[in-house]
Amino acid sequence: MTAPLPRLTAAQAAARLGVKPQTLYAYVSRGLVTRERDARGSTFDALELEAFAAGRRRTAGRTPTHPTTGMPLGIVQTDIADIEDGELLYRGRRARDLIDQPFAEVVAWLWGAERIDAPDTAIGSARAMVEALPPHAGAMDRLRAALTGFAADDPLRHDTAPTTLHRIGWTLLTGLPVALGGDAQLDVARSLAGAWDVSDGPTVRAINAALILLIDHDLAVSTFAARVAASARADGYAAVGAALGAADSPLHIAAATRTSRLLTQVRRGREPDRALADAVQDGNGIPGFGHPLYSGVDDRADALFPLLAQLPDGEGTMDAVTRLSDTVAARAHARPNVDLALAALASGARLPDDAASSIFVVGRLAGWIAHIAAEYAEAPMRLRPRGEYVGP
Repeated sequence: MTAPLPRLTAAQAAARLGVKPQTLYAYVSRGLVTRERDARGSTFDALELEAFAAGRRRTAGRTPTHPTTGMPLGIVQTDIADIEDGELLYRGRRARDLIDQPFAEVVAWLWGAERIDAPDTAIGSARAMVEALPPHAGAMDRLRAALTGFAADDPLRHDTAPTTLHRIGWTLLTGLPVALGGDAQLDVARSLAGAWDVSDGPTVRAINAALILLIDHDLAVSTFAARVAASARADGYAAVGAALGAADSPLHIAAATRTSRLLTQVRRGREPDRALADAVQDGNGIPGFGHPLYSGVDDRADALFPLLAQLPDGEGTMDAVTRLSDTVAARAHARPNVDLALAALASGARLPDDAASSIFVVGRLAGWIAHIAAEYAEAPMRLRPRGEYVGP
Protein backbone atom coordinates (compact mmCIF):
# COMPACT_ATOMS: atom_id res chain seq x y z
CA MET A 1 0.00 0.00 0.00
CA THR A 2 1.38 3.44 -0.96
CA ALA A 3 2.06 5.75 1.97
CA PRO A 4 0.13 9.05 1.94
CA LEU A 5 1.90 12.11 0.63
CA PRO A 6 3.43 14.46 3.21
CA ARG A 7 1.00 17.24 4.14
CA LEU A 8 1.44 20.63 5.77
CA THR A 9 0.12 21.46 9.19
CA ALA A 10 -2.00 24.57 9.60
CA ALA A 11 0.97 26.43 11.04
CA GLN A 12 3.18 25.41 8.10
CA ALA A 13 0.49 26.34 5.59
CA ALA A 14 -0.03 29.78 7.16
CA ALA A 15 3.72 30.39 7.22
CA ARG A 16 4.01 29.37 3.56
CA LEU A 17 1.38 31.92 2.57
CA GLY A 18 2.72 34.58 4.93
CA VAL A 19 -0.65 34.97 6.65
CA LYS A 20 -2.11 34.48 10.09
CA PRO A 21 -3.91 31.17 10.88
CA GLN A 22 -7.21 33.08 10.95
CA THR A 23 -6.64 34.20 7.36
CA LEU A 24 -5.78 30.67 6.31
CA TYR A 25 -9.08 29.38 7.71
CA ALA A 26 -10.88 32.24 5.98
CA TYR A 27 -9.45 30.91 2.71
CA VAL A 28 -10.78 27.47 3.66
CA SER A 29 -14.26 28.81 4.42
CA ARG A 30 -14.31 30.56 1.03
CA GLY A 31 -13.33 27.36 -0.75
CA LEU A 32 -10.00 28.76 -1.94
CA VAL A 33 -7.97 26.00 -0.31
CA THR A 34 -8.99 22.61 0.99
CA ARG A 35 -8.06 20.85 4.18
CA GLU A 36 -8.40 17.44 5.74
CA ARG A 37 -9.20 17.01 9.42
CA ASP A 38 -8.48 14.10 11.71
CA ALA A 39 -7.57 13.56 15.35
CA ARG A 40 -4.30 15.43 14.82
CA GLY A 41 -5.95 18.55 13.41
CA SER A 42 -6.10 20.20 9.98
CA THR A 43 -3.60 19.40 7.22
CA PHE A 44 -3.14 20.84 3.73
CA ASP A 45 -1.93 19.50 0.38
CA ALA A 46 1.48 21.07 -0.26
CA LEU A 47 1.19 21.26 -4.05
CA GLU A 48 -2.32 22.69 -3.97
CA LEU A 49 -1.03 25.36 -1.59
CA GLU A 50 1.83 26.20 -3.98
CA ALA A 51 -0.66 26.71 -6.81
CA PHE A 52 -2.76 28.97 -4.59
CA ALA A 53 0.31 30.96 -3.50
CA ALA A 54 1.34 31.48 -7.13
CA GLY A 55 -2.16 32.65 -8.00
CA ARG A 56 -2.11 35.14 -5.13
CA ARG A 57 1.19 36.56 -6.36
CA ARG A 58 -0.15 37.07 -9.89
CA THR A 59 -3.33 38.76 -8.62
CA ALA A 60 -1.63 40.76 -5.90
CA GLY A 61 0.97 42.04 -8.32
CA ARG A 62 -1.57 44.71 -9.27
CA THR A 63 -1.94 45.75 -5.62
CA PRO A 64 1.03 47.82 -4.38
CA THR A 65 0.11 47.32 -0.71
CA HIS A 66 0.57 43.55 -0.76
CA PRO A 67 3.76 42.60 1.17
CA THR A 68 4.91 39.78 -1.11
CA THR A 69 4.30 41.06 -4.62
CA GLY A 70 7.85 42.17 -5.31
CA MET A 71 6.63 45.60 -6.39
CA PRO A 72 9.66 47.69 -7.38
CA LEU A 73 10.84 50.66 -5.34
CA GLY A 74 11.37 52.40 -8.66
CA ILE A 75 12.05 51.76 -12.29
CA VAL A 76 15.65 51.33 -13.49
CA GLN A 77 15.94 51.87 -17.22
CA THR A 78 17.99 49.31 -19.13
CA ASP A 79 18.84 48.68 -22.76
CA ILE A 80 20.35 45.22 -22.15
CA ALA A 81 17.49 42.72 -21.90
CA ASP A 82 13.75 42.77 -22.38
CA ILE A 83 10.94 40.22 -22.38
CA GLU A 84 8.27 40.78 -25.01
CA ASP A 85 5.40 38.40 -25.77
CA GLY A 86 7.09 35.66 -23.78
CA GLU A 87 10.44 35.97 -25.58
CA LEU A 88 13.77 37.05 -24.08
CA LEU A 89 15.59 39.72 -26.11
CA TYR A 90 19.13 41.10 -25.81
CA ARG A 91 19.39 44.60 -27.25
CA GLY A 92 16.45 43.78 -29.50
CA ARG A 93 17.70 40.36 -30.66
CA ARG A 94 16.08 37.09 -29.57
CA ALA A 95 18.36 35.31 -27.10
CA ARG A 96 17.48 31.90 -28.54
CA ASP A 97 18.72 33.05 -31.97
CA LEU A 98 22.21 33.56 -30.52
CA ILE A 99 22.79 30.18 -28.88
CA ASP A 100 24.73 28.65 -31.77
CA GLN A 101 27.40 31.35 -31.51
CA PRO A 102 30.34 31.00 -29.09
CA PHE A 103 29.49 32.56 -25.74
CA ALA A 104 32.53 34.87 -25.84
CA GLU A 105 31.47 36.28 -29.22
CA VAL A 106 28.00 37.11 -27.88
CA VAL A 107 29.58 38.80 -24.85
CA ALA A 108 31.96 40.82 -27.04
CA TRP A 109 28.94 42.02 -29.04
CA LEU A 110 26.96 42.84 -25.90
CA TRP A 111 29.79 44.74 -24.22
CA GLY A 112 31.33 46.22 -27.33
CA ALA A 113 34.70 45.13 -25.98
CA GLU A 114 37.24 42.70 -27.42
CA ARG A 115 38.24 39.66 -25.39
CA ILE A 116 41.22 39.81 -23.01
CA ASP A 117 42.21 36.54 -21.33
CA ALA A 118 42.87 36.32 -17.58
CA PRO A 119 46.55 36.63 -16.56
CA ASP A 120 48.21 33.42 -15.39
CA THR A 121 49.13 35.00 -12.05
CA ALA A 122 45.51 35.94 -11.38
CA ILE A 123 44.33 32.42 -12.24
CA GLY A 124 46.96 31.03 -9.87
CA SER A 125 45.75 33.25 -7.03
CA ALA A 126 42.13 32.31 -7.66
CA ARG A 127 42.88 28.60 -7.88
CA ALA A 128 44.83 28.76 -4.61
CA MET A 129 41.82 30.31 -2.88
CA VAL A 130 39.54 27.57 -4.22
CA GLU A 131 41.93 24.79 -3.22
CA ALA A 132 42.08 26.17 0.34
CA LEU A 133 38.37 25.49 0.84
CA PRO A 134 37.19 22.42 2.77
CA PRO A 135 36.07 19.42 0.68
CA HIS A 136 32.39 20.00 1.42
CA ALA A 137 32.43 23.54 -0.07
CA GLY A 138 29.74 24.04 -2.69
CA ALA A 139 29.78 25.75 -6.07
CA MET A 140 28.89 29.19 -4.72
CA ASP A 141 31.65 28.90 -2.09
CA ARG A 142 34.18 28.11 -4.82
CA LEU A 143 33.00 30.98 -7.01
CA ARG A 144 33.25 33.50 -4.17
CA ALA A 145 36.71 32.24 -3.23
CA ALA A 146 37.90 32.48 -6.82
CA LEU A 147 36.50 36.00 -7.12
CA THR A 148 38.49 37.03 -4.04
CA GLY A 149 41.66 35.61 -5.56
CA PHE A 150 41.19 37.48 -8.83
CA ALA A 151 40.47 40.76 -7.01
CA ALA A 152 43.47 40.45 -4.71
CA ASP A 153 45.77 39.95 -7.71
CA ASP A 154 44.54 43.11 -9.49
CA PRO A 155 46.10 46.33 -8.11
CA LEU A 156 44.33 48.41 -10.79
CA ARG A 157 40.83 47.20 -10.01
CA HIS A 158 39.56 50.45 -8.44
CA ASP A 159 39.39 52.33 -11.73
CA THR A 160 35.77 52.57 -12.90
CA ALA A 161 36.59 53.37 -16.54
CA PRO A 162 34.80 51.12 -19.07
CA THR A 163 38.10 49.67 -20.31
CA THR A 164 39.04 48.57 -16.78
CA LEU A 165 35.61 47.11 -16.06
CA HIS A 166 35.61 45.13 -19.30
CA ARG A 167 39.11 43.87 -18.54
CA ILE A 168 37.82 42.69 -15.14
CA GLY A 169 34.84 41.06 -16.82
CA TRP A 170 36.99 39.16 -19.31
CA THR A 171 39.37 38.15 -16.52
CA LEU A 172 36.47 36.55 -14.67
CA LEU A 173 34.77 34.98 -17.69
CA THR A 174 37.97 33.38 -19.00
CA GLY A 175 39.58 32.75 -15.60
CA LEU A 176 36.76 31.40 -13.43
CA PRO A 177 36.34 28.14 -15.39
CA VAL A 178 40.09 27.52 -15.08
CA ALA A 179 40.14 28.39 -11.39
CA LEU A 180 37.32 25.89 -10.87
CA GLY A 181 39.38 23.11 -12.45
CA GLY A 182 38.97 23.49 -16.21
CA ASP A 183 41.69 24.01 -18.78
CA ALA A 184 42.35 27.34 -20.45
CA GLN A 185 40.41 27.24 -23.73
CA LEU A 186 39.39 29.73 -26.37
CA ASP A 187 35.85 28.36 -25.93
CA VAL A 188 34.53 29.39 -22.49
CA ALA A 189 31.89 26.65 -22.48
CA ARG A 190 34.50 23.97 -23.23
CA SER A 191 36.74 25.35 -20.49
CA LEU A 192 33.89 25.26 -17.96
CA ALA A 193 32.91 21.73 -19.02
CA GLY A 194 36.49 20.70 -18.33
CA ALA A 195 36.01 21.59 -14.67
CA TRP A 196 33.82 18.47 -14.52
CA ASP A 197 36.06 16.39 -16.80
CA VAL A 198 33.58 16.32 -19.68
CA SER A 199 34.30 17.33 -23.26
CA ASP A 200 31.70 15.68 -25.52
CA GLY A 201 30.19 17.91 -28.17
CA PRO A 202 26.52 17.80 -27.09
CA THR A 203 27.40 18.75 -23.51
CA VAL A 204 29.66 21.64 -24.56
CA ARG A 205 26.99 22.87 -26.96
CA ALA A 206 24.31 22.74 -24.26
CA ILE A 207 26.52 24.57 -21.75
CA ASN A 208 27.34 27.24 -24.35
CA ALA A 209 23.62 27.72 -25.07
CA ALA A 210 22.82 27.93 -21.35
CA LEU A 211 25.53 30.54 -20.77
CA ILE A 212 24.04 32.72 -23.50
CA LEU A 213 20.45 32.28 -22.36
CA LEU A 214 21.41 33.27 -18.80
CA ILE A 215 23.31 36.48 -19.60
CA ASP A 216 20.54 38.80 -18.43
CA HIS A 217 16.88 38.67 -17.43
CA ASP A 218 15.21 41.94 -16.52
CA LEU A 219 16.37 43.31 -13.14
CA ALA A 220 16.90 40.16 -11.07
CA VAL A 221 17.86 40.70 -7.42
CA SER A 222 21.52 39.85 -8.06
CA THR A 223 21.64 42.30 -10.96
CA PHE A 224 20.08 45.01 -8.81
CA ALA A 225 22.60 44.26 -6.05
CA ALA A 226 25.41 44.73 -8.57
CA ARG A 227 23.93 48.04 -9.67
CA VAL A 228 23.50 49.27 -6.07
CA ALA A 229 27.17 48.50 -5.38
CA ALA A 230 28.18 50.18 -8.65
CA SER A 231 26.06 53.19 -7.71
CA ALA A 232 28.33 53.57 -4.67
CA ARG A 233 31.29 53.20 -7.07
CA ALA A 234 32.42 49.80 -5.84
CA ASP A 235 35.04 48.31 -8.16
CA GLY A 236 34.03 45.64 -10.64
CA TYR A 237 35.06 42.71 -8.45
CA ALA A 238 33.24 44.14 -5.42
CA ALA A 239 30.07 44.79 -7.44
CA VAL A 240 30.16 41.21 -8.77
CA GLY A 241 30.68 40.06 -5.17
CA ALA A 242 27.51 41.90 -4.14
CA ALA A 243 25.67 40.15 -6.95
CA LEU A 244 27.02 36.76 -5.85
CA GLY A 245 25.79 37.38 -2.32
CA ALA A 246 22.27 38.05 -3.56
CA ALA A 247 22.46 35.14 -6.00
CA ASP A 248 23.28 32.57 -3.32
CA SER A 249 19.69 32.33 -2.15
CA PRO A 250 16.95 29.71 -2.47
CA LEU A 251 14.73 32.03 -4.51
CA HIS A 252 17.41 32.96 -7.03
CA ILE A 253 20.41 31.10 -8.46
CA ALA A 254 20.60 28.56 -5.62
CA ALA A 255 17.17 27.38 -6.80
CA ALA A 256 18.97 25.64 -9.67
CA THR A 257 20.72 23.36 -7.18
CA ARG A 258 17.43 22.67 -5.34
CA THR A 259 15.89 21.72 -8.68
CA SER A 260 18.79 19.41 -9.50
CA ARG A 261 18.25 17.54 -6.24
CA LEU A 262 14.53 17.21 -6.99
CA LEU A 263 15.23 15.86 -10.47
CA THR A 264 17.83 13.44 -9.08
CA GLN A 265 15.21 11.94 -6.77
CA VAL A 266 12.84 11.34 -9.67
CA ARG A 267 15.67 9.89 -11.78
CA ARG A 268 16.36 7.43 -8.95
CA GLY A 269 12.80 6.13 -9.06
CA ARG A 270 10.88 8.26 -6.61
CA GLU A 271 7.37 9.15 -7.68
CA PRO A 272 7.17 12.79 -8.84
CA ASP A 273 4.34 13.76 -6.49
CA ARG A 274 6.20 12.44 -3.44
CA ALA A 275 9.45 14.13 -4.46
CA LEU A 276 7.60 17.39 -5.06
CA ALA A 277 5.75 17.22 -1.75
CA ASP A 278 9.07 16.95 0.06
CA ALA A 279 10.70 19.67 -2.06
CA VAL A 280 8.16 22.33 -1.06
CA GLN A 281 8.52 21.72 2.67
CA ASP A 282 11.07 24.55 2.95
CA GLY A 283 8.42 27.08 1.95
CA ASN A 284 10.35 28.38 -1.06
CA GLY A 285 8.01 27.20 -3.80
CA ILE A 286 8.29 24.39 -6.32
CA PRO A 287 11.88 24.35 -7.56
CA GLY A 288 12.14 24.45 -11.33
CA PHE A 289 8.60 25.64 -12.05
CA GLY A 290 6.85 28.96 -12.49
CA HIS A 291 8.21 32.41 -13.29
CA PRO A 292 6.34 35.71 -12.85
CA LEU A 293 7.62 37.07 -16.18
CA TYR A 294 6.16 34.23 -18.27
CA SER A 295 2.57 33.04 -18.55
CA GLY A 296 3.76 29.73 -20.03
CA VAL A 297 7.08 27.93 -20.26
CA ASP A 298 10.14 30.07 -19.50
CA ASP A 299 11.57 31.07 -22.91
CA ARG A 300 15.07 30.08 -21.82
CA ALA A 301 13.96 26.60 -20.80
CA ASP A 302 12.03 26.19 -24.02
CA ALA A 303 15.17 27.04 -26.02
CA LEU A 304 17.42 24.74 -23.97
CA PHE A 305 15.30 21.58 -23.69
CA PRO A 306 15.70 20.51 -27.35
CA LEU A 307 19.48 20.29 -26.87
CA LEU A 308 19.32 17.96 -23.88
CA ALA A 309 18.07 14.75 -25.47
CA GLN A 310 21.48 14.38 -27.16
CA LEU A 311 23.40 14.40 -23.86
CA PRO A 312 25.03 11.16 -22.63
CA ASP A 313 22.11 10.48 -20.29
CA GLY A 314 19.64 12.75 -22.00
CA GLU A 315 16.85 10.29 -22.76
CA GLY A 316 16.32 9.19 -19.16
CA THR A 317 16.65 12.77 -17.95
CA MET A 318 14.02 14.12 -20.30
CA ASP A 319 11.67 11.30 -19.31
CA ALA A 320 11.98 12.44 -15.68
CA VAL A 321 11.48 16.07 -16.76
CA THR A 322 8.28 15.11 -18.57
CA ARG A 323 6.90 13.18 -15.60
CA LEU A 324 7.70 16.05 -13.24
CA SER A 325 6.22 18.64 -15.61
CA ASP A 326 3.00 16.65 -16.09
CA THR A 327 2.56 16.29 -12.33
CA VAL A 328 3.14 19.98 -11.61
CA ALA A 329 0.89 21.06 -14.48
CA ALA A 330 -1.93 18.89 -13.16
CA ARG A 331 -1.49 19.68 -9.47
CA ALA A 332 -0.09 23.23 -9.31
CA HIS A 333 -0.68 24.63 -12.82
CA ALA A 334 2.92 25.84 -13.17
CA ARG A 335 5.21 25.47 -16.17
CA PRO A 336 8.96 24.71 -16.31
CA ASN A 337 11.46 27.50 -15.81
CA VAL A 338 15.17 27.73 -16.60
CA ASP A 339 16.15 26.07 -13.30
CA LEU A 340 14.55 22.83 -14.48
CA ALA A 341 16.37 23.06 -17.80
CA LEU A 342 19.68 23.62 -15.99
CA ALA A 343 18.99 20.70 -13.67
CA ALA A 344 18.25 18.54 -16.70
CA LEU A 345 21.50 19.68 -18.32
CA ALA A 346 23.47 18.68 -15.22
CA SER A 347 21.65 15.34 -14.98
CA GLY A 348 21.86 14.50 -18.67
CA ALA A 349 25.57 15.36 -18.81
CA ARG A 350 26.24 13.52 -15.51
CA LEU A 351 27.52 16.67 -13.79
CA PRO A 352 27.32 17.38 -10.02
CA ASP A 353 24.02 18.82 -8.79
CA ASP A 354 25.61 22.21 -8.06
CA ALA A 355 27.04 22.48 -11.58
CA ALA A 356 23.79 24.22 -12.50
CA SER A 357 24.67 27.11 -10.18
CA SER A 358 28.15 27.46 -11.68
CA ILE A 359 26.75 27.63 -15.21
CA PHE A 360 24.16 30.16 -14.08
CA VAL A 361 26.74 32.44 -12.45
CA VAL A 362 29.25 32.37 -15.32
CA GLY A 363 26.50 33.19 -17.79
CA ARG A 364 24.91 35.91 -15.65
CA LEU A 365 28.32 37.44 -14.98
CA ALA A 366 28.22 38.88 -18.50
CA GLY A 367 24.96 40.64 -17.68
CA TRP A 368 26.24 41.89 -14.33
CA ILE A 369 29.22 43.54 -16.00
CA ALA A 370 26.95 45.19 -18.58
CA HIS A 371 24.74 46.56 -15.79
CA ILE A 372 27.70 47.71 -13.72
CA ALA A 373 29.01 49.62 -16.74
CA ALA A 374 25.58 51.20 -17.23
CA GLU A 375 25.41 52.22 -13.57
CA TYR A 376 28.87 53.78 -13.66
CA ALA A 377 27.49 56.12 -16.33
CA GLU A 378 24.76 57.34 -13.96
CA ALA A 379 25.01 59.78 -11.07
CA PRO A 380 26.65 58.15 -8.04
CA MET A 381 24.53 56.98 -5.09
CA ARG A 382 21.27 57.36 -7.04
CA LEU A 383 20.14 53.91 -5.82
CA ARG A 384 20.34 54.83 -2.14
CA PRO A 385 16.67 54.86 -1.02
CA ARG A 386 15.41 56.67 2.09
CA GLY A 387 13.85 54.77 4.94
CA GLU A 388 10.55 55.63 6.57
CA TYR A 389 10.73 55.09 10.32
CA VAL A 390 7.74 53.15 11.65
CA GLY A 391 9.06 52.10 15.06
CA PRO A 392 8.03 53.27 18.53
